[in-house]
Amino acid sequence: MCPRPSLKYDPSRPLSLAGRLAIGLIWLYRHSLSLVMGRGCRYAPTCSDYTEHAIRRFGFWAGGWIGLARILRCNPWGASGFDPVPEQLPENARWYLPWRYGRWTGRHIEEKYRLD
Repeated sequence: MCPRPSLKYDPSRPLSLAGRLAIGLIWLYRHSLSLVMGRGCRYAPTCSDYTEHAIRRFGFWAGGWIGLARILRCNPWGASGFDPVPEQLPENARWYLPWRYGRWTGRHIEEKYRLD
C-alpha cells in the first residue's frame, strides 16, 4: 500500500509541467478574456487568482479540482465574500476521488465574511 501524501502545503515542492501549463492558461485568461468579460467577481480573491494559488499550493491535480469547485460556485445563485485557498486538503480527499478536494457550496465561508 502506498503511503498517503502529506495534506499540508510544501513550498519546496517544484511545480509540475501540467501545473505550469495551467498557470500559463490562467495568465492568458487574465490578459485576454477577463478584460472583455469584466471584473465583477463575487469572491475575494478572484476565481483565477484562487485557482492559481491552489495549483501552486497543492499541485495540478488537487489544486485544479479545488479551483474548479470555486469556479462552479461563482454564479448568481452561489455564495460570495472572502474565501481564501484552504491551508490543507480535506482529510477524506484521495486522488481517485477528486471531487472531495473541492468545496462545492459556500457553506464553509464564515458569516462575517459573506456578502450575500
